[in-house]
Amino acid sequence: MALFSGGIGYVVPFLIVLTVLVFVHELGHYLVARRVGVKIEVFSIGFGPELFGWNDRSGTRWKFSAVPLGGYVKMFGDAGASSMPGEGLERMTAAERQLAFHHKRLPERAAVVAAGPLANFLFAIVLLAALFATVGQPFTPPQVGQVQAGSAAEKAGILPGDTFLAIDGQPIERFEDVQRAVRLNTGTTMTLLIARDGKENTLAATPKITTLTDRFGNQHVIGLLGIERSGIDFVRRDPLSAVWRATQETANLTTGTLQGVWQMLIGARGTEELGGPLRIAQMSGEVAQNGVVALLWFMAVLSVNLGLINFFPIPVLDGGHLLFYAAEAIRGRPLGQRAQEYGFRVGFALVLTLMVFATWNDLVHLRVVEFIKGLIT
Repeated sequence: MALFSGGIGYVVPFLIVLTVLVFVHELGHYLVARRVGVKIEVFSIGFGPELFGWNDRSGTRWKFSAVPLGGYVKMFGDAGASSMPGEGLERMTAAERQLAFHHKRLPERAAVVAAGPLANFLFAIVLLAALFATVGQPFTPPQVGQVQAGSAAEKAGILPGDTFLAIDGQPIERFEDVQRAVRLNTGTTMTLLIARDGKENTLAATPKITTLTDRFGNQHVIGLLGIERSGIDFVRRDPLSAVWRATQETANLTTGTLQGVWQMLIGARGTEELGGPLRIAQMSGEVAQNGVVALLWFMAVLSVNLGLINFFPIPVLDGGHLLFYAAEAIRGRPLGQRAQEYGFRVGFALVLTLMVFATWNDLVHLRVVEFIKGLIT
């Protein structure tokens, strides 16, 4: 059943998804910071002017801001939302130093910074575990139902009824594992271990690289063997198994994303698949039309991606802070203020460039550029 309809069907799901994921991320920072004794001055969902908010008993200002594309936790001693050291840190009293983030020990600061992305991974595990325990986990036996004529599978000698045991040495448990491995292939030969008539056989197959358009209109360059599953099933898990399976699924999503990013970096995969906020808004609306379960799945995938991106070693992101802390651990003292400022400027430029590029992809994908060209010509 659709959750929303009309234009609101895109805006509302997008804001819900983004707000929840940002809140989870910043809550991770907040909880660990409080745990190590840091005073939190501001907890903001969004940037820019405050729309509304309130103060809690510890003096933290909880607020919603005008630009709902992120959020931040401002800790005592921070110069602003970027967590750069503020002025006057050296002149703080002993009592103030106890509350200031930048006067905490290195392991404590690293724990606070890492807690945000880790909270996103944990949130994804919780969501998926809840789905696996209630709706069930997609779990299809890795058995071949049909082989398309002229396909890579037929050329490799795969037959209906074959069961996949491993691909390139990685064990296969379900048909979804086969799909994941093949889709990320960029045209290299894969070694397949299959079971047929009670015997194991080793085959070599080179997936066909194909461009597919999904139901959201996004184009994906993927590998295909040309096989169909024998059926599809959902298996409900007990609570402990659900958590374990959700952890495995989160790990698979992480490694798959990293592999896709690496393929883009080396030129084996096009960058047109990289989407920004407009495409996320579109996909949020489309997914919401399929109900709560689909939206929760989408939210879990986005949470993994948000956590992973924030671990990238780019100044401004959490991974950039951790990179500075690693340098501090090696040098025995923090990097100089000027070095950190230059690092943040470079990091900000990289992130801004990436956002502009992703937004351009969104505009092309949504045919806004084509529409504007039509008006001009």
